[in-house]
Amino acid sequence: MRPALRPDAVLVQAVIAGALSFAHLHDLAAAAGQSGWKAWAYPISVDLLLVAAWRRLRSDGPSRLAWCWFLVALVASLGANVATAGFLDLANPPALLRLGVAGWPALAFLGGTLLAHSPTPAGDRVPVPPAPAAPAPAPEEQPEPASSSAPEREALSAADDTPALPVATPEPAPTPAVSVPAALVDHARKVAADHEARTGDRIDVDTLRARLGVPAPMADAIAAQLD
Repeated sequence: MRPALRPDAVLVQAVIAGALSFAHLHDLAAAAGQSGWKAWAYPISVDLLLVAAWRRLRSDGPSRLAWCWFLVALVASLGANVATAGFLDLANPPALLRLGVAGWPALAFLGGTLLAHSPTPAGDRVPVPPAPAAPAPAPEEQPEPASSSAPEREALSAADDTPALPVATPEPAPTPAVSVPAALVDHARKVAADHEARTGDRIDVDTLRARLGVPAPMADAIAAQLD
């Protein structure tokens, strides 16, 4: 199903502006002595040069050549709009205006030829990012080695049938004896005697460790020497 045409404000504005500029260029050419079909050819030449320069900018990127001829055509179009607004006496146009209108065909032909056939200089081209490198080929898988021969398979089967020997459980290493200084043993005897005199009971290991402020292994070694 074809889409229905919808009015576009920007398109309508462009058509109106183009028609007015076309008419102003025609009136200026006619005032400069170009009559008949020649007066109508001038606005077509200006607009075509403007479109050609804009197309070169869009297709090949920014360049000094395209910008130069785009500005030339734009100045010609704007100059016609301003000149026909009452700033010049079109009944008696100045000689400079007649000279510009008469020389425009050669200037437009030169610009159109350069835009159509001149390559974009390397310095004016927009750099194009390089294409991504192709992925490296995946390494080929190496073939697996051939299976073992029949005698080797039998030897492996016989080794698998052999009963496994019991694994010996390692015995825990003996705890090294804690060396206790003699002076600490004498001090511990005094603490034990004092505790027994006050409470009537022999001092236990936890109380001895708390009174002496020693670790548990050393407290056990001191208590063994007090017996």
